[in-house]
Amino acid sequence: MSSTENDSIRNSQKAPEPVGLYPHARRVGNLLFLSGVGPRQRGTKEIPGVTLNADGEIESYDIAAQCHSVFTNVRYILEESGSSWDQLVDVTVFLTNMKDDFATYNKIYAEYFKDNLPCRTTVEINKLPTPIAIELKCMATIA
Repeated sequence: MSSTENDSIRNSQKAPEPVGLYPHARRVGNLLFLSGVGPRQRGTKEIPGVTLNADGEIESYDIAAQCHSVFTNVRYILEESGSSWDQLVDVTVFLTNMKDDFATYNKIYAEYFKDNLPCRTTVEINKLPTPIAIELKCMATIA
């Protein structure tokens, strides 16, 4: 985990690089706020489960693969920031296709969160900044 001069800013060495000027997370008191986390993997622009056409638009995608990857990325950020999965208190989930993806996402979410029940909001949006189908915005406690 690297940080800037301000110890409240946290950047993971395992989670994908941010696509803009923002940290992976920021600590304020005993709270840790995560920036939006998607399913990309560090060091590559490829997205798990996504096939793009020649124009860079989504041709097909596997929401299950994206869910597993985004949850892994959230865990990386939490752990490298001094928090943990069981300290998540609030999760906002952005899906680009609620009708087709909610059931799969909800089932996988239940597997990951069966021992921790953070508050959750799931919202459908028409597009994310990169060609992904899911992004999480999280808040956790930190010691």
